[in-house]
Amino acid sequence: MVLIVLELVGIAVFAASGALAAVRTRLDVFGVIVLALTTALGGGVIRDVLLGVHPPSSLTKWPYLLVPAVTGLLVFWFHPQVAKLRRAVLLLDAIGLGLFVTGGTSTALALGAPPYTACLIGMTTGIGGGALRDVLLREIPLVLRREIYAVAALLGGLVVAGGSVLGLPEEPVALAGSALVVVVRLLALWRKWNAPLAHGLDA
Repeated sequence: MVLIVLELVGIAVFAASGALAAVRTRLDVFGVIVLALTTALGGGVIRDVLLGVHPPSSLTKWPYLLVPAVTGLLVFWFHPQVAKLRRAVLLLDAIGLGLFVTGGTSTALALGAPPYTACLIGMTTGIGGGALRDVLLREIPLVLRREIYAVAALLGGLVVAGGSVLGLPEEPVALAGSALVVVVRLLALWRKWNAPLAHGLDA
């Protein structure tokens, strides 16, 4: 039950980020809800499609649809207040990323994916929704623009897959992987770390 609640919190935070982006782009209420659902569930849907899970698990459980839809509506009506909670949203986003990555990696391993594939699927679970959000808004996905986000996700997936290869207990390893994602992401935000660009580009 605790894991389900944490996952729903992560879904709500991802939905809020998608809804805020939609509001800033001046989409109508339907567009805001669509962006909220896409950002919250997109990574999990991509994971399930890659793993051959049909229909995607998030589309068969009503709380996973209701939570992002309600979150989108709340952001639509109260977006000035939500926008002021930037630090809290970033913290919860990092936690949600960690949970999604380790959950996606564990799911892939449980369904027989090799460790290296499970790492990539776990990373995609964490970043896929945000990438879809940016594509729908006709922007270059944030994870491709110097942000230390996908790298943090990949590190978490590596921890979970490595623990599986070594035969370590699943739950402590998943907790460690999630914690690593959160720490790396928050450190990157605090220290303003960015991935390097190619040399010789104009500023």
